[in-house]
Amino acid sequence: MSVEASSKRDPGAGARAGVQKQIQLPFRVVWAISIKSIRIRLMRSLITASGIFLGIAFFSSVRTVGLFPVGLDAEAIAAANRQKWLAIMALLVCAVGITNAMLMSITERFKEIGTMKCLGALDKFIVMLFFIEASLMGVIASALGWVAGWLVTVGAHLFSGGGKDLTLNFGFRSLGEMVLSVVLGTAITLIAAIPTARNAAKMQAVVALRSEI
Repeated sequence: MSVEASSKRDPGAGARAGVQKQIQLPFRVVWAISIKSIRIRLMRSLITASGIFLGIAFFSSVRTVGLFPVGLDAEAIAAANRQKWLAIMALLVCAVGITNAMLMSITERFKEIGTMKCLGALDKFIVMLFFIEASLMGVIASALGWVAGWLVTVGAHLFSGGGKDLTLNFGFRSLGEMVLSVVLGTAITLIAAIPTARNAAKMQAVVALRSEI
């Protein structure tokens, strides 16, 4: 059914169609807005990203320890398993902290979200905005966290006289662990951003603009 035909039945259909055409911004524009938002709220972004940074740093440290030759006795295996569970619990705690920090950040953006809504921003535009910001923080914080955890673990191993274990195979396996850490950290950040993106998208423009921070 064309816009003209539908507008005869519903006078507001043509206006809504026109609004939808106006807010279909290119991805590069949404990307630029996300980058600008992170820069404006740099301190809060750093606080949010620090959660995944610390979680991935601990995860990277545990995984890097597993790359070195260890004994096969029951005590060593039990210690390695405990460390893995601690790493998993640390990532879960980080996910909760990131979710809470991002939900709190909405209160600073009531006016911004309300303005975009008044200008015709669709819900999917708001969701995409938050997802891009979360993915950027997740990738950067996860990569830096992996580097920090890897350097601390390898440095401690070198200090204890284990330099002979740093072989080419160890380097390739470390790269694989880096990819795993970045993917995992980014996924956790995006999952944690889902409640924030949904709440922001469902926000009414009038309510957002009327709110006092």
